[in-house]
Amino acid sequence: MKLLLIGIGGFLGAIARYGLSGLLSRETFPMGTLAVNVLGCLVMGNLMGLVLERQLFSPETRLLWLTGFLGAFTTFSTFGFETFVLLRDESTRLLALVSVAANVVLGLGAVVFGWFLARWTGV
Repeated sequence: MKLLLIGIGGFLGAIARYGLSGLLSRETFPMGTLAVNVLGCLVMGNLMGLVLERQLFSPETRLLWLTGFLGAFTTFSTFGFETFVLLRDESTRLLALVSVAANVVLGLGAVVFGWFLARWTGV
């Protein structure tokens, strides 16, 4: 049952990632990946804040949404590859650094914001 929940969540998360990333895709800067990573971090921070601070959500719900959906939705493997591609070309190395900094800083900031959002509002 656990694997089925993770699989269903992963299926939905992968489709959501593909759709959102495709909508925001740009040729020179991986904006779709950045948006997916930041949104995924925001949702992870918020939901984990609710889980740890308020003991909300059953273990099954956590497997479906946190492990399955968010595990497939966030795209750090894609992020790594896109960064590598940008680093290979001397003319896009600065974009690679901007992408790394933006994903790390905005992603971590979104986790913190989501956590505090859960603590302050319960949402």
